[in-house]
Amino acid sequence: MSNWSVYLSGEIHTDWRETIINGVQQAGLTIEFTSAVTDHAASDDVGEAILGKEESVFWRDHKAAKINAIRTQKAIREADVVVVRFGDKYRQWNAAFDAGFASALGKSLITLHDDALTHPLKEVNGAAMTSANSAEQVVEILTYLLKQK
Repeated sequence: MSNWSVYLSGEIHTDWRETIINGVQQAGLTIEFTSAVTDHAASDDVGEAILGKEESVFWRDHKAAKINAIRTQKAIREADVVVVRFGDKYRQWNAAFDAGFASALGKSLITLHDDALTHPLKEVNGAAMTSANSAEQVVEILTYLLKQK
């Protein structure tokens, strides 16, 4: 099957992205992966680093969010599938926004989270095509999608 593009959104504190990418490579699938900037400090500081210091935290974050959104929105628009990982340690409001944006664009959405988050994410899961509990399950889903005739 031809190349697919998968956007990996969400939690940046574990190696779930690498698990999916490595699993896909081991399965022999041809998938291009894109993602937001996963260096937390670089993402938060980009607005001030390029456009200058801000006195207000609001405007500091606003500048960074706008610059980061250029990458995120382009990648989601071009993706065949969007995988959104919700971790239990931090609130990923940006991940929820990415899920909503992908859903509004009619993108195939896979949520990835532990069972403990099923209830809080019920609306997000309702918009998803499926919900997985592990990165390995995401690899299995992608393998099924790309290897079936």
